[in-house]
Amino acid sequence: MNKNIFVTSPLLPPLEEFTPYLEKIWENRYLTNGGTFHQQLESALAEYLGVSHLCLFSNGTLALLTALQALRISGEVITTPYSFVATSHTLLWNGLTPVFADIDPITCNIDPAKIEALITPQTTAILPVHCYGIPCNVDKIQSIADAWGLKVIYDAAHAFGVKKDGESILRCGDLSILSFHATKVFNTFEGGAIICPDARMKARIDYLKNFGFADETTVVAPGINAKMNEVQAAFGLVQLNHIDAALAQRAAIHQRYCDALETIPGLSVFNAPANVEWNHAYFPVLVAPDFPVSRDALYDALKAENIYSRRYFYPLISSFSMYRHLPSAQPGRMPVAEDIAARILCLPIYPDLTHEDQYRVVAVLRQAAHISCASDPAVHSTGHTL
Repeated sequence: MNKNIFVTSPLLPPLEEFTPYLEKIWENRYLTNGGTFHQQLESALAEYLGVSHLCLFSNGTLALLTALQALRISGEVITTPYSFVATSHTLLWNGLTPVFADIDPITCNIDPAKIEALITPQTTAILPVHCYGIPCNVDKIQSIADAWGLKVIYDAAHAFGVKKDGESILRCGDLSILSFHATKVFNTFEGGAIICPDARMKARIDYLKNFGFADETTVVAPGINAKMNEVQAAFGLVQLNHIDAALAQRAAIHQRYCDALETIPGLSVFNAPANVEWNHAYFPVLVAPDFPVSRDALYDALKAENIYSRRYFYPLISSFSMYRHLPSAQPGRMPVAEDIAARILCLPIYPDLTHEDQYRVVAVLRQAAHISCASDPAVHSTGHTL
């Protein structure tokens, strides 16, 4: 019972499947600069995700930095305060001003109804986040962007494999960004990608991620070094063989949590709409004000049992020192985001999470709610309540 349970654990394929790729890399001595495995992974991922063009990156943050450069974004960008801080940091690194909009209480995504009031002559783009992999209201966001002549870049770090009405959510907007960090549904240790609408944009992004080189002697843009190396790409090819099974395991774990939490008043779960094929990237719960303990006390209770949940996303990005001076970041301007950030807790979810470990998580929740585990009639095959 002293085993640590973390909010996530990286998907690792059998080592013997990865070793032949490493041997090939050692044989070829080709480590980076668009090698064979890099090219194979770009093609394989584009096919798997149902997109036309994809550019691999060494990480998702560099992908987002480059996407803003590729679209020549300037001035102000309307975005969400409810995300990992890299979303807004990439704006500052590009000399852009984040303008924070409140979020929808059902999806935790940017609320389209709050966007138009924030548009000024300096606004050039909208940067929404598909939080927890649940899609934004892409139709309303695109309608606003079209009406005001704005670009839309989706931070889709959580949204690997997510579909809406049978179509990849990554095809929405002008560009979408993926993260392949170790904590994500699909990982390449570190890594990321930009989903491109056409070959011309892919070519521009490929220049930008390689110092701007078009050929050996021609530099066409002030690029950056953001290329994915061959070891990462090879690992991604192996990962892709296991992703469907991993997604199915995540869905099963999600459902077990949902079943268990039905008997725990005061803890609300999030679900994607019926027309969405979700990847179950996270399992967030919202702690009600009348729950016997606060969100932070529940976080501490789990931690005392070596269960490491996370308060994704708390604090809000807008509360950090480099953002709190902005007019849109002032307290009270985003009441929904402020409320959810104070009550959100993400529980452990990953393909290797066992029934026994999931029981440990649920047992702490039930204890905090002053509910006896013995009173729950749902008992799985090991005898543990879920």
